[in-house]
Amino acid sequence: MTLEKYMIPCLFKTFFGFECLGCGFQRSLFLLFQGEFLAAFKMYPAIYSCLLLFVLIALHFLDKSKNYKKIIWRMATVNLIFMLGGYYFKHFYF
Repeated sequence: MTLEKYMIPCLFKTFFGFECLGCGFQRSLFLLFQGEFLAAFKMYPAIYSCLLLFVLIALHFLDKSKNYKKIIWRMATVNLIFMLGGYYFKHFYF
């Protein structure tokens, strides 16, 4: 059974005709759940930084006693760098 037919299509790609910075995240997450860590990274290089960012955001909402805002902004910046770098290498380098 292939789960790709159940994945949400990218509206940005549908409307504008080219991939956005988040294209490939679902497929990469699916590969990660299958245990193919390197293939997940090759599909979407920012997968690990995105997941770490999501964990930090969840901690921010679950644990109100600590202030996670500064580290969330730093991780968001790192994540954006990974997303831009992955997009560049995926479309312009290879």
